[in-house]
Amino acid sequence: MPLASSELILNEDQSIYHLHLKPENLADVVITVGDPDRVAEVSRHFEHIEISTQKREFKTETGTFKGKRISVISTGIGTDNIDIVLNELDALVNIDFETREIKEQKKSLQLIRLGTSGAIQSDIPVDSILLSKRALGFDSLLHFYQSASVRDHAFEQAFSAHLQLNPEKSTPYCVEADSALLNHFKNPNYFEGTTVTNVGFYGPQGRTLRLQTEDVALNEKLQSFRLNSEKITNLEMETSGIYGLSKLLDHRALSVNAILANRATGKFSKNPSEIVERMITEALERIAEL
Repeated sequence: MPLASSELILNEDQSIYHLHLKPENLADVVITVGDPDRVAEVSRHFEHIEISTQKREFKTETGTFKGKRISVISTGIGTDNIDIVLNELDALVNIDFETREIKEQKKSLQLIRLGTSGAIQSDIPVDSILLSKRALGFDSLLHFYQSASVRDHAFEQAFSAHLQLNPEKSTPYCVEADSALLNHFKNPNYFEGTTVTNVGFYGPQGRTLRLQTEDVALNEKLQSFRLNSEKITNLEMETSGIYGLSKLLDHRALSVNAILANRATGKFSKNPSEIVERMITEALERIAEL
């Protein structure tokens, strides 16, 4: 049955509503970044850019790096934007825009987030790179979907029991990275760990300026959590949504994090652009080999 115009929303030029892309504009490998300005920091390494478009905070450029066709798209901040980006990326490859029907033959995208993050453990230094083995979402995004099949319920239960969160807060959900992408990006100089995705930058990450947080011990509890040999390594704001929706939609996803801050030591990078550039160039080399 064709999807109603209120559900699959297209612009007058038949591009998808928010991203302003047509199916032919999208590569099978997609890099996501938060900041629209970072799109150019990635695409300047391309040999050729075939399309550049932007609507609101969603900027996309598609081109080639060492012969590999790649799209890089800015998501803005937060999993609310990830809900838009992941659903519309999937629509571009798995829905026929002319018939408005879901295609029988599905395509799987490879999604690599190149983002910034703050470490929660003192032994993860500023200006390092970390791969997210799994994500724990403090946002409620995945609870709006039938998501039980893609979640690590044992990890969720142990984590929730340790934190003893206020019941008015969302129950954290846990989703693994794509194992093939994780193995492909492994590097002896990289850290790996469990990433917490927060719903904000200040209170939800335990920062206080003028407002007092509801749980003043939240970051201490995050630091002390252990499940076998696993611990919480870093905080950011998109990875859980990317992992959760990618699993549900049968796409492959990995989050690569440039560590700009260490919350345990109180340090912040003196040259954040340098580690971000290193993350981009090293990631592009790995992507070219996919």
